[in-house]
Amino acid sequence: MNKLKWGLLFFFVIGFQQAYCQKFEADIRKLNSDINLAKKAGKLTDLEYSKLKKEQDQIKLALDKAKADDIFTPDEKNKIHSKIVRSKKRLAKYKVNREIY
Repeated sequence: MNKLKWGLLFFFVIGFQQAYCQKFEADIRKLNSDINLAKKAGKLTDLEYSKLKKEQDQIKLALDKAKADDIFTPDEKNKIHSKIVRSKKRLAKYKVNREIY
């Protein structure tokens, strides 16, 4: 019975880790669609839109560099994740505060 409990716990932990793994491409696609929707809704100025698109290009470039050797180090994952989070926060800020030029 004890082995059964440990076996179930092991498969639960492994399954949870598989479900929790980071999917950067999906995050980038979602963020890109959010940026485009905000632009269409008129919540972003042209300058804000161009800044966010440049940031998206930098994130994609960092992801391509990390994929070049087929090994994701924790440092590379952290950097890409922080860039995505920073871009999400910037988008939320731009939707509320408009830059006037």
